Amino acid sequence: MHRLTRQVRFAINDSAGDTSDGQPTNSYAGYPTLSGFGRYLSLDITLSGEPSPSSNYVINIKDIDEAVRKRAIPMVANAIRPGNHSPARLVREVFNLLQDWPPLTLEQVRLNLSPFLSLTATAAEQSMIELSQKFEFSATHRLHNPTASDEQNRKTFGKCNNPHGHGHNYELQVTLTGLPDSNGVLIDIPAFERVVAQTVIDKFDHKNLNVELPEFRERIPTVENIAMVIYQLLKPKFEAAKLKSVTVWETPKTWCEYSEE
Repeated sequence: MHRLTRQVRFAINDSAGDTSDGQPTNSYAGYPTLSGFGRYLSLDITLSGEPSPSSNYVINIKDIDEAVRKRAIPMVANAIRPGNHSPARLVREVFNLLQDWPPLTLEQVRLNLSPFLSLTATAAEQSMIELSQKFEFSATHRLHNPTASDEQNRKTFGKCNNPHGHGHNYELQVTLTGLPDSNGVLIDIPAFERVVAQTVIDKFDHKNLNVELPEFRERIPTVENIAMVIYQLLKPKFEAAKLKSVTVWETPKTWCEYSEE
């Protein structure tokens, strides 16, 4: 099964109708264009199905662009301007609006409110919404298995086995899932951020993971284990909204997602 995702970028400007007509002039930055103060957003549309025998496309991405720009973006603009619409409710409404893609299946719609905060509606969980937020911390670690020889450790971990350790600027994404409340809110964002800051960031930031965190005294602090430990620390902290997954980027090219699903 192929899953194709297309990101459609657009702006909701404070002055309605100022850049909404005509052809896009900057396809990378999106359309309508951000013309001053306003909101810059994007929608990620994921469709699944088999490629067409004639084109070898799952779908022509121009068809996705057209549907999103003609149907979804006006809905988003109308919802945002009055200032009384919940983003969590809105992303589900956009999903429902864009559902019809025969013979393809709409797998998910993600509304990116910023480079760090997003809401996702999926086909698998019809009434549930996912909320993802990114954080960062810096830490040092050493990859070393005390049950293996020094030679085996050097062979397995290479430079990451340096006895003096090494550091990373980690990125952390925490994803919650649940039903929005009567106001369309999944969780209060500042409260969510405080939980992650107090439970994880304050504990991990600028620490030697091997030495200062008891969770890694007998556990190798690989990115896989870091993601798992953070998940286990955060899981009991959420009730109405449940913890779905934790993703940790060790570098821009290496990351691991952990969940218990």
